[in-house]
Amino acid sequence: MKLITCEGVSKQYGTKTALNKINLSLDTGAPIALVGPNGAGKTTLFSLLCGYLHPSEGKITILGEKPGSPQLQNLVSALPQDAALDPNFTVVSQLTFFAKLQGFTRQDAKQEALRVLELVDLSSAALMLPKSLSHGMSKRVSIAQALIGSPKLVLLDEPTAGLDPANAKKIRQIVKDLSPKTTFVISSHNLEELEKLCDQVLYLEQGELQQSVSMKADAETAFLTLTMLNADIEQLADKVRALPNILNVKMNNDEQLIIEHHIDTSLGLEISLWALFVDNNWQYKAMMKGRSLEETLFSS
Repeated sequence: MKLITCEGVSKQYGTKTALNKINLSLDTGAPIALVGPNGAGKTTLFSLLCGYLHPSEGKITILGEKPGSPQLQNLVSALPQDAALDPNFTVVSQLTFFAKLQGFTRQDAKQEALRVLELVDLSSAALMLPKSLSHGMSKRVSIAQALIGSPKLVLLDEPTAGLDPANAKKIRQIVKDLSPKTTFVISSHNLEELEKLCDQVLYLEQGELQQSVSMKADAETAFLTLTMLNADIEQLADKVRALPNILNVKMNNDEQLIIEHHIDTSLGLEISLWALFVDNNWQYKAMMKGRSLEETLFSS
């Protein structure tokens, strides 16, 4: 059974079209990225998936059910970017209340609240008031709320926006740790972060699905991103094009090459590149298998 299907989904607000004939078919598994400029329709799509809004046209199913249906209780959750905690109640009392709303008994709700706090490494904050929490801790408590009931699908809208690097790393680790059992769909402008988490990327622009990109390696071809410290980049590009198994070489800027090549498990390409560096007294900064998400989405 598919996790999410969208068939010709459109959403209009009066004369404005927020989404236009979106077709999607997503499976459970690794986190999925949803990217696009402001106003692309990402928040509208999330709202439709949650059942907060209904499509003007088309059909959406989640695990075979209509969004917002009782059958999806505890299976689907969402964390809006501007989610806020009530300042007057302790963290554990708020999470216990939300667990009760999801059908837990009073005793089980308390245990569930403590369980999800442990998942985000905040058991020690259970009795604290939100005003005593840092921004990063508050965000992790909100993620804990989204994890109540062990949902199969969690929608996260800008989960690390405004966080310091340490807390952003903790949230990425939470997503990685839970991904074997929960599929996360993450909306974010941070492409570098999404590269680390997601296998599939959906790109929305002006309400239309422009691209659906897999970040998994191809069976026959691959990319290598080479960033140089000291080199004649044009001369290097010419020499790389002359190497065996090279399909294409693109100069991304005055210090970076994007090399498309046939799969070679013997490290022959890397060895040939190192030999070029030695022969020409060139220095490299980084050699990365694959290419950046930015390059994948926006390369001409």
